[in-house]
This record gives sequence, structure tokens and C-alpha cells, in this order.
Amino acid sequence: MFSNRYVRTIFVSRVLLQLGIWIRNFAVLLYVAEWTNNDPHYVSLISVVEYAPIFVFAIIGGLFADRWQPKRTMVGADFISALSVFIVLIAFHYGSWIALLLGTLVSASLSQFSQPSAMKIYKKHVTMEQLQGVMAMNQTLIAIFMVLGPIIGTFIFLQFGIEVSLILTLVMFCSSGVILLRLPSDHKEPKSESSSHFIEDMMSGLRYLWINSSLRTLSVTFAVTGVASGIIQPLSLFIVIENLGLDKSFLQWLLLTNGAAMLVGGISIMGIAKKIKPQILLAVGLLVSAVSTVLVGASHNIVLTIVLQVIAGLFYPCVQIGIQTLIIRNTESAFMGRVSGAITSIFMGMMVMGMSISGFLKNELSLFTVYIVSGVLLVIGAVLLSPLTQKKRQPL
Repeated sequence: MFSNRYVRTIFVSRVLLQLGIWIRNFAVLLYVAEWTNNDPHYVSLISVVEYAPIFVFAIIGGLFADRWQPKRTMVGADFISALSVFIVLIAFHYGSWIALLLGTLVSASLSQFSQPSAMKIYKKHVTMEQLQGVMAMNQTLIAIFMVLGPIIGTFIFLQFGIEVSLILTLVMFCSSGVILLRLPSDHKEPKSESSSHFIEDMMSGLRYLWINSSLRTLSVTFAVTGVASGIIQPLSLFIVIENLGLDKSFLQWLLLTNGAAMLVGGISIMGIAKKIKPQILLAVGLLVSAVSTVLVGASHNIVLTIVLQVIAGLFYPCVQIGIQTLIIRNTESAFMGRVSGAITSIFMGMMVMGMSISGFLKNELSLFTVYIVSGVLLVIGAVLLSPLTQKKRQPL
């Protein structure tokens, strides 16, 4: 895979971006928590500015990824992100710490323009035989930083402070943009007559998503799994406190265990990616996640809960790799950005909806019941994939 110039260049760029993002996120989190004396209102705003752009800008970023040249889009997003960090540094120097949140919002929004552009490049320049391996490699990279990112970000902030953290973030973003300049120039594509109409382009992308049976199936599956993820995501703390009877600080070890298992799972899938169909990979990932979710909700044993976190982490890459591969295989290059953005928005929207009712469900039912509901939804998601698993080959 690394013999492919496009894969190699984008991978190095993503390493630098991930470093910058994790350094920034933890610097902002720790500084705001320290400055506001752990005010939950301001600390929660950090999550909002990190996740809200994914829901709001994913489909918009996907649309512009289809309209604009992918290399230019990614390079521009990186350099504008760096510029936003520079402006935040100046504002922060003059005493405006709220600028930290605004800068994070801008940078997170710009990433929604870059990601679908990368997928568009993969569609054009990566063979179908290598595609699933490339997706596995990307998922492995994310898993690596889920483990190392908090450690690196926290260390740099505690040792050098917020300003050095922001300067390093700026350097990482700029370096990523410079690396991407090594990509060959974009090939100009003929524009349709409606290419200048934003709403028409967006609606045509949604129509394409709906009439394509494979993509429609993926969208429904992702919507169901989004709710399943959302209703239990805020409840991990209660697993530690109520089920295990431990202090809330133990949650970090569960998350670290899960992240490390994701890393191993991603690496393992890279070795077998060519041998397994992506729809089977996705279905297996959902079913294993369903079982482990229910058992985590039922477990009151520390060792069993840790083992279940390991199993869930090992198979979670199957879900991400499977669905990303299916999106690329079943989407024409001209619609890649819009389809990727729309499905991401569907998942994030349903996850946020699930998170919003999570507390209510726990109070009205029970912690275990909510985890059962999540597990059942994941099984439903796997069953919804049956039209794809029954196909002998995927349409391109």
C-alpha cells in the first residue's frame, strides 16, 4: 500500500493532523477546566465545538469536496486551520480564552471538508484490492492516537503550557499542508450545468443516496447504530460507579484498554482485509458489539468488564473499515463527497439524539435495560445488512 504515492502522502499528512488535533484538544480541555475551576458548563462546550461541526458540516463539506479539486481542498483546509490557530494565539495573548473554543470550532469544521476529499482521492487512485487495507490502515492510525493522543496532549500542556501547545498545533497543521503539496496536481473534471447551484447539487446527492439500494441500506444501518452508540456513550461512567463500585477515575483505564484493543484489531484486519468482504466485516463487527454491549451492561466483575472492553475494541474496526469500504465501492467518484458527508451526518445526528435521551432512559428504565436496548439495535443494524451480504458482488 505504501508504494502508492497517494496513500503514502495522505497517511503522513494524517499523522501530523492527528498530532495537532490531540495536542490542541487536550490543551484546550485542560486549560478551560483549570481556568473555570472545572465549570461543567464550559467544559461541556468543548465537546460541543468538537462534535457539532461533524453533524452540521459533514454534508456541506462533502458537497464542496465534490465541487472542488480534492488536493486543493485538503491543502486549503490545513492552511486555513493553521491560520485560525495563529489568530487564536494572538487573541489568547490579549486575554480572550473564549477564542480557544472558537478556534477549535473553526478547525473541526474545516476537517469536514478535508476528509471526503481524501476518500475521493482513494476512489480514483487506489485499487479495489487494496482499498479495504487502506481503510484498515486509517482506522489503525485513529486507534493509535486514541491511546497515545491523550498522553501526548496532556504531557505537552503540563510541561510547556497552552501557548506552546497551540504553536505545536499550528506547526503540525502547516506541515500537513506542505506534505499534501507533494501530491500530483488535480485533474480537472467537466462540470455539469447545475454545478453552480448549491441546493441542486445537494439534492442530487441525496437523491443518488436514496435510489442506490446499497447506499440506502448503509444509511439505515448507520442511523440505527448511531442511536445504539448514543444511548450508552454517556453511561460509561455509571458502569464504573454503579456496576463495578469503583471511583470514576477508573473509567480512563477502561477507555485505554478499549483503545489499545482497537489498535490491535485494526492491525489484524490490515492483514486479512483482502480475504473478507466488507459487508461481512461490518455485520460481524455489529453482532460482536451487540453481544459485548449487553454483557458490559450486565457485568459487575472488573475482570469480565475489562475482557469485554478488549473484545469490543478488537472488533470495532470491523464496523468502521467495513462501512468506509462499502461507501467507496458503491459510490461514483462525482458523488463521493456528498454521500460520505450525508452518511456521516446521519450517524452523528442519530447519535446526538441517542445521547439526548440517554439519561432519561436510564432514569425511567435501568442501566442494564439501556444497554440491552443498545445491543438489540446493533443486532437490527446487522440484520438490515442482509440485502448486501446476500449479493455475490457489489455494484461499482
